[in-house]
Amino acid sequence: MLYKHTATELSAMLKAKKITAVELINDIFDRIEKTESRLGSFTILKKESALEEAKKVDEKIARGEELLPLEGIPIAIKDNMVSKGDLTTSGSKMLANYEGIYDATVVKRLKEAGAIIIGKTNMDEFAMGSTTKSSYIKESKNPWDLERTPGGSSGGSASSVGSGQVTLSLGSDTGGSIRQPAAFCGIVGLKPTYGRISRYGLMAFASSLDQIGPMGRSVEDVATLFNVIGGYDEMDATSMELEMPDFTANLDGNIKGLKIGVANEYFIDGLNPKIKKVTEDAIENFKKLGAEIIPISLPNTKFAPATYYIIAPAEASSNLARFDGVRYGYRTSSYDGIEDMYIKTRSEGFGPEVKRRIMIGTYVLSAGYYDAYYKKAQKVRTLIKNDFEKAFNEVDVILTPATPGTSFKLTDRKLPVELYLEDIFTIPANLSGIPGLVIPAGKVDNLPVGIQLLGKAFDEATILKAGYAYEKAYTKMEIPVL
Repeated sequence: MLYKHTATELSAMLKAKKITAVELINDIFDRIEKTESRLGSFTILKKESALEEAKKVDEKIARGEELLPLEGIPIAIKDNMVSKGDLTTSGSKMLANYEGIYDATVVKRLKEAGAIIIGKTNMDEFAMGSTTKSSYIKESKNPWDLERTPGGSSGGSASSVGSGQVTLSLGSDTGGSIRQPAAFCGIVGLKPTYGRISRYGLMAFASSLDQIGPMGRSVEDVATLFNVIGGYDEMDATSMELEMPDFTANLDGNIKGLKIGVANEYFIDGLNPKIKKVTEDAIENFKKLGAEIIPISLPNTKFAPATYYIIAPAEASSNLARFDGVRYGYRTSSYDGIEDMYIKTRSEGFGPEVKRRIMIGTYVLSAGYYDAYYKKAQKVRTLIKNDFEKAFNEVDVILTPATPGTSFKLTDRKLPVELYLEDIFTIPANLSGIPGLVIPAGKVDNLPVGIQLLGKAFDEATILKAGYAYEKAYTKMEIPVL
């Protein structure tokens, strides 16, 4: 049962020659074979190539060479990150047969670090959704309750880690798509600062909001993966040329004197009372660890969802214009002229949620409405960012609930607006570009609940340090029986 161990533990076992990389990969695929038909975490699996890479790692161990921290460790990649020779669909019919012709920067760095990519994970179509139900490929399920959603859009990445199918995964986060599914599946998820990780090779949803991030079963695992994939990349114009510290270096459990801000604006009427209690308990636990709790105000937070659902669809409508049936991807089989081909291709190739956001985005960018909606939203975005900057003059970290409720049933008939509000606590970080970490904090009705730690721009080290201290003192990592 190697799948029950963290990546850090498995790396130590490999280095000590207690296990082989081939044994590890076989154990992981045995777990996948027993659970995947019920979970639906993956769009493709790469067992043959994974075993080949594992043999190379074992040969290196046999030669007495030192292993890198992720060498021989299995990892899954969200299906919107391009990898050479692999099917990369972004969960859409539009790209159902698209095969990557190059490696995204994060994929390239994983390969260079010796990590073993075992497959691509399922997701909401073009990362638009909170349930993973909008995927054209399949529907993913929550490992804690197979009738419930794993969250979205990185639902497959979260369910694969939460169920023990893989030790680590990569997700992408535009409005909470790493952190919400991490909370729902009882794992750790990090959305880094915008510009900290290269987006080269990530299929764009909303370019000023998208960010790739690590997901794992422990804060240390997430920090280790972050070390590998982060840093400047000349292929990404939004990548920041800043030093990448070792994010595992300060994970010592000591947070005495840390100033943690708590804002009333996050404790809204729609927050499940039981989740509010878990969050309040977490605040008390941080006090016991020596942190100082300071009340703060983020008055413009309430405008975040409305602001996001103007800016994100606007950018999506622009980014998805490239899928027209001409250059690559799906093309309708029957059409009369190029205009008819465009219309039918996009009508048939995109799902309902993607179409909805394209239409909203095109509307708010159109003549006569640009100033009233898009321009105003950008001004409000600045106000939200300014609120955080002011708060971080007083505190080191801001603690909030991760989600307003627990994972809901896949059969629940929620209106689009209700689903949009699932990200009410996570959206502000994307609008502001700051990092956010979700860690498990307990259970409500036997379903995982997470808390969110927000940090200053490019100060992921502090929220990881705080999350690690909490995890070591109060969190018991669990994998559900499936």
